[in-house]
Amino acid sequence: MEKKMLKTGYFILLLSCFALQLDANPGLKVRITQKGLDYGWKVGLENIKQEIQNETFQSWSDRENFGLVKFDYTVSGLRMNTVEFPDASVSLIPGTGIKLAIEHASATFHANWSIKTWLVRNHGGATVSLSGVFITVIFQVSRDNKGRLSMLFHNCRLSIHDVKVKLSGGASWVFNLFAGYLKKPIQAYLDKNLCPKIKHKIQRMDAELRTLKVLSQIDAFAQIDYSLINSPAISKTYINLDLKGTVYPAGNRTDPPFVPDPFTLPDKNNSMLYLGVSEYFFKSASLAYYNAGAFNITITKEFSTYFMPTEVTPNSTIPEVLQLVQNYTMSHPLMLTLQSTAAPMISLQTSSLTTEITGYLEMFSVLPNSSLQFIFAGNLTVNTSANMTISKQKLIISLLLKRFHFSLTSSGVDFSEISLLENFLSCVLWNGAIPAINDKLRKGFPLPNQAQTKFIQPVLEFNQGYLLISTDIHYTL
Repeated sequence: MEKKMLKTGYFILLLSCFALQLDANPGLKVRITQKGLDYGWKVGLENIKQEIQNETFQSWSDRENFGLVKFDYTVSGLRMNTVEFPDASVSLIPGTGIKLAIEHASATFHANWSIKTWLVRNHGGATVSLSGVFITVIFQVSRDNKGRLSMLFHNCRLSIHDVKVKLSGGASWVFNLFAGYLKKPIQAYLDKNLCPKIKHKIQRMDAELRTLKVLSQIDAFAQIDYSLINSPAISKTYINLDLKGTVYPAGNRTDPPFVPDPFTLPDKNNSMLYLGVSEYFFKSASLAYYNAGAFNITITKEFSTYFMPTEVTPNSTIPEVLQLVQNYTMSHPLMLTLQSTAAPMISLQTSSLTTEITGYLEMFSVLPNSSLQFIFAGNLTVNTSANMTISKQKLIISLLLKRFHFSLTSSGVDFSEISLLENFLSCVLWNGAIPAINDKLRKGFPLPNQAQTKFIQPVLEFNQGYLLISTDIHYTL
């Protein structure tokens, strides 16, 4: 039951973990709307119903008076069997946290009983029925000193309108005369113990949250810091979470030499979840991958594989390039090396994300004895646009070649016309270098989400300085 309650709490909050950085703009923003909270609470109630039969309470004993007769009783094995929540809601308390309310609930318990008087002793089973149950729980949503999400119990109120007790087994037909005297102590016991149990579960959820890591590994090159930089901002209709959203090289937590610009999520509430991914996030990713050497590539291919017709390299130009270079290389495989000379520049506009990659390119022919024959080298600037998709809660980026500029520094081939070299490079970039970079990016960037959840029909919208992701959520029990 406790594990299910922990999962329920995590899902309602849709978070995993976060670390501390005060007085800074976020690289990522997360907004959980009322629609998202309602769905999370609905799933949570189903979780509770499935596991409720495992909830047990401690035994207790006491003494009651029945007229002139005193009897001692013990109630043990009190276990909840069924529960119904006809009217349940979740709401936000601005500046504080989350309020869970259950009204007109009903429940049945099974228990064992034993009664003894000066004259007789007996024991059996009992069915306890509750009706008109009202529960209100408030817990604060905050951040611990390491930037992880924190849940603090604030308040719990419980009222039970009616309790019915029916004894069975033993001489229950006699002792049912005493059943009415058990209503009051059973109700008092439940009043005393239900809220502490709820408090304990919230404390358990908070303890689990404090054990979660704040870094998410992307691949061998980079990791993301999803830490909270300040406490969640809670309004009447949504929770806003500001995350650091910095991408670091794997094993290196040095902050980049730039900071996030402020940005604001639009006033929308049609989706359960909104994610704002800032330009800073992509810039830090660019720097992290550059520092990790991800943009340094070496490719060896058969010559002909570079010359598949594309929009960039029309059919009419290919024979000239083939003849010029192939005569020189004697049809040997080609080796391309590209050393990036700076982190790619990133720009997020209202229509797309664009990058500018600069580097030094060299081309060789690989001879049969594995030695290299130099062909040409030069400085290269490549401009690309980026296609973005979401798959398995990851943001997948794929670069598309837009244009490039190449400055030849040395050559073993007589390129009498620079256009021939440009056509050749179009083939190399389109069919070699760009696919190699995309292959390193294909693992994607993990987005903030809870285990056992998936995004439903996410929509990506480019804005000046940030990418907005709008999505609903599906949770698998």
